Amino acid sequence: MFRIFISTFTIVLASSSLFAQPNTTAIDQIIITADYRESNALDISASVSVIGSEIIEKKNANHLEEILLNVPNINSSAGASRARFYQIRGIGERGQFSEPLNSSVGVIIDGIDFSGIGTAALLYDVEQVEVLLGPQGTRYGSNALAGLINIASKSPTSSATYGLQIETANYDSKGLSGYLSGPISERLRYRVSAQNRSTNGFNRNLFLKKNTSFRDEKIMRGQLEWSPSEDTQLNLISSFIDIDNGYDAFSLDNNRDTLSDQPGADRQRSKTVSANLSLTQFEKFRVETLLGYANSNIDYGYDEDWVFTGFHPWEYSSTDQYLRKKETKSGEVRFVSTDSGSIFSDTTDWVLGVYVLQQQSHLQRNYTFLPESFYSRYRTNRSSAYAELNSQLKENWSFTLGVRGEHFNAAYNDSNQIDFSPNKNLFGGKAALTYTTTQGNILYSSISHGYKTGGFNTDGSLDQEFREFGAEGLLNYELGFKGSLYDERIRSQITLFFMDRDDVQISSSLVRTRADGSSEFIEYIGNAASGSNFGLEATGQFAATERLMFYGSAGILKTEYKNFLNSAGENLDGRQQAHAPNYQYTVGINARLNPFLEFDANLQGRDEFYFSDSHSAQSERYNLLNASLGYSRKDWKVTIWGRNISDQDYQVRGFFFGNDPRDNYTTKSYTQMGEPARYGVTLNLDFK
Repeated sequence: MFRIFISTFTIVLASSSLFAQPNTTAIDQIIITADYRESNALDISASVSVIGSEIIEKKNANHLEEILLNVPNINSSAGASRARFYQIRGIGERGQFSEPLNSSVGVIIDGIDFSGIGTAALLYDVEQVEVLLGPQGTRYGSNALAGLINIASKSPTSSATYGLQIETANYDSKGLSGYLSGPISERLRYRVSAQNRSTNGFNRNLFLKKNTSFRDEKIMRGQLEWSPSEDTQLNLISSFIDIDNGYDAFSLDNNRDTLSDQPGADRQRSKTVSANLSLTQFEKFRVETLLGYANSNIDYGYDEDWVFTGFHPWEYSSTDQYLRKKETKSGEVRFVSTDSGSIFSDTTDWVLGVYVLQQQSHLQRNYTFLPESFYSRYRTNRSSAYAELNSQLKENWSFTLGVRGEHFNAAYNDSNQIDFSPNKNLFGGKAALTYTTTQGNILYSSISHGYKTGGFNTDGSLDQEFREFGAEGLLNYELGFKGSLYDERIRSQITLFFMDRDDVQISSSLVRTRADGSSEFIEYIGNAASGSNFGLEATGQFAATERLMFYGSAGILKTEYKNFLNSAGENLDGRQQAHAPNYQYTVGINARLNPFLEFDANLQGRDEFYFSDSHSAQSERYNLLNASLGYSRKDWKVTIWGRNISDQDYQVRGFFFGNDPRDNYTTKSYTQMGEPARYGVTLNLDFK
């Protein structure tokens, strides 16, 4: 099948003369929903990237981590079957074992806060993924220090539609999905969707003689959209997410051949419901009320020794398992001004809002080297108020000012008789000045302040000195351009940013040597004195003809720590921060060969990066080639697709410790491999 891919792509590229046509077309506008008002992405004074359903379909992406290279300066942290945490501009958690009180990068799925448990970020029947880079202190729910990822599913339709998706791919991958949408009555609409995708996985367990990194992921979603009157609308969304994945990712020989006799698991079962009530009967403002609830059971465990009993005379045998129950309740009320509600001589739009979040997390850790199971309970309460003014100044100038105040309290206790009760008041905000040219392009400058609460590491293996960590503050400075040229055939946005960080929260690790010479690896969150993150983000599209589109994105990032000693006592002053590659890019082409045939190809790359702040092991830089060829008719479309079609080996996660009894547990680097070459065929049926 790979040869078929290569042959097909060669033919398509050789046919490029077909595209040299004089007719041109404007690029479709991209609307952002993760804002107080639905806005054109090019009109917002912030760095924003949007990945629509068409891109998701062309990459046959099932999970958020599979499309992130489309966004500049964003990374994901593996260490499990799927990424749970994300890093924006080099900021974000990486450990799979700990749960921060306030994730640096917010993940919102249909109004539900899934920050820190991003395994649930499945993409079937999703309208678009919006990534807002930089602090979001006065926008959308809880404060997000580094940025926000908002995933919005497709809405119910006013006419009856239904569809089916069938797919098959290498590694015995298969999927079956479907949706049904339409009106129940004149004022009531619905949408239901379901998907089941599975694969044998990419690692072969030589001891058990089977693939042990399998994936089995299911999602069901139901929506009701009710408009009892012209000025009232209620949206209800409920979902059930069932993820049952294997976890056997690390090999003593740093390849895809594993030897564990007790492979781990990465499971998550989540039930959610959200409600959005919009009231527009008031003359001066509209009211939006958002309620969300999620209940998740998370099972994460692994074979710590990575081998089978009897592998070596010096071996040890250990398993580690984390069982979590997490409950999230959130509520938000916004008052958003209408055109007639503008103040200060009709020059200023405004927003007022309050937000509350309550989370409870129960942890049971079963670990071979603990005398008994470790238990902990974590409860957090957040309440905040925010306001934002957007004033039109004389001529083409506008000014935005936003503030946010938050009260945070938590209660922690565990089976080691440790109690912890932080109580903080925190503040954030944003100020932006925007100039709009006569052509409708914008130039903007902004300064924003974000924060993260401090907290407590819940791993009962940690000494008292490593249990508590302090709050982090950040000032973000941006200069940006957004606009279009040549009758909107070219669209681009460029952002230059500088982030000044104080009391930087760092995902660190401890390595302890046991009596038998083996090592215990412990992850935790600590603080550095300060740090800085500086860089550039650029995205663009060029409609060369009606049938030919070029697109691309690029992120450049320079990070460093100041006055930081890691857990090993090493001075990392001036060193690049972990999971912060100096560059990443996407360059691509989309070509419509005829009314029925569409070709898309892109090259994506990322620079090397440090895996951790506790050691100097690094990934290798890599470049991935992706492509798809789709043939569509009125009611159906078949797509041949491939990701990493050149089958390049690359690393997404790494540790540095001793775990191989064959070399007397010598300290060295171990890495988790990224996705190998994936190729398959997907059939989509859509009926109206």
